[in-house]
Amino acid sequence: MTTAGGATKRRRGRRKGRTKTLKTKPLQPESNHHKNLSTAIPALITATSAARSFLRRHDVHLLPSQALTLESLLSSTSRSLFHLLSLVSIPIPPSPTPPPPQQNWFDRFLATSPDYDPRWVQFFNLSKSSFTLLLRLLTPSLTSSLHPLLPNAALAATLFRLSHSASFSAVSRRFSLDSRTACRAFYSVCRAIVENLGHLFEFSSDINRIIVGFGWISLPNCCGVLGLEKFELEGDLIGENECLLVQALVDSEGRFLDVSAGWPGSLKPENVLKRSKLFTGIEESKEYLNGPAFELNAGNSIPQYILGDSCYPLLPWLLTPYGGKNRNLDSPEMAFDEVHCKGMELVGTAFAKVKKRWKLVGRKWNEQCIEAFPFVIVACCLLHNFLIKCSEVLPEENTEGYNVREFMKFDGEDSESGKSTRDALASHLSRVSQR
Repeated sequence: MTTAGGATKRRRGRRKGRTKTLKTKPLQPESNHHKNLSTAIPALITATSAARSFLRRHDVHLLPSQALTLESLLSSTSRSLFHLLSLVSIPIPPSPTPPPPQQNWFDRFLATSPDYDPRWVQFFNLSKSSFTLLLRLLTPSLTSSLHPLLPNAALAATLFRLSHSASFSAVSRRFSLDSRTACRAFYSVCRAIVENLGHLFEFSSDINRIIVGFGWISLPNCCGVLGLEKFELEGDLIGENECLLVQALVDSEGRFLDVSAGWPGSLKPENVLKRSKLFTGIEESKEYLNGPAFELNAGNSIPQYILGDSCYPLLPWLLTPYGGKNRNLDSPEMAFDEVHCKGMELVGTAFAKVKKRWKLVGRKWNEQCIEAFPFVIVACCLLHNFLIKCSEVLPEENTEGYNVREFMKFDGEDSESGKSTRDALASHLSRVSQR
């Protein structure tokens, strides 16, 4: 009789003496797929190098959108090729001999640019004469902060980045700068614009011109139109629809008269207004709106005022729309709201032009740059005014696709004095429209 233990030992003994034979396949010749890759990858690398060489030779003759798109595609192609090479056992072909050193993009542009070169507008959104004037205004603030970088290169690099939403690496390649210097130059120029062009916000200095301008569009004694705009943000630490609010006052020609930037999107519009310097200057010191009233035919008078969006409260100096429904089409209230709506379009169009002309502020900004973003927005608003001041003839931006920002209507208590002023203006506008 055998025991279980004995049987187990015998089985173990048989296993111990058994050897496992591994079957190996004979080495196969290189597959057709591998041969195809060995031929295709070097050809792609050669083609990419040729495209880069073409870009270096002709970049001053390409539109910025064309050059930036080509750069992006070449960079993406190069990364994909080297990633593919790391996955297959194909030797990396030798890199082509780099071209001899040459002038950077901006120096080559200056060397080939005549006085009336349309490429100035294509590259920097302003003519050479306006660039020269702007450079003269900013140079005293840039010479010390950017040495040894020349002020003209710093200004050109900043305008190129603002105009085309170019990355710091793209700017660095064009101006022979490292990314850190390009970043420092960008914010130094934006700071110089705010410090040296602040007088172009003319609300307190040129009120008579502003009133005359609105008089031509049947708004007597109007000192501006006040509205809000959202500038979008992105990042892991903020909400999906997080944004910054920018409050602006504009005149009848779309100039910015006052800009207050950097308010969190969660803040109510009436709170943005009350915390702004514009509100403080008008409400507390009466610094701005203290001119003579406009006398109407009916014996009434209209003091100086500002048109405001419906998200704001009705104040003695801030007139918001009636906004009610089921009104008579020929009523004074309807006449006022129609003119008010056209006035508010001035704010929307001004913001739309800033975003389309200076594309950098029209895209989402990363949360890491949130502190600098309001500063850059103000600089772009001042550049907008500067171009109007210089009578720059630029292609009209298509603002048809611009969506007017909707804010919750103010539901608080309205000023009785504001109601009286609005009613008087509404009656005046109704009589004018019936003539």
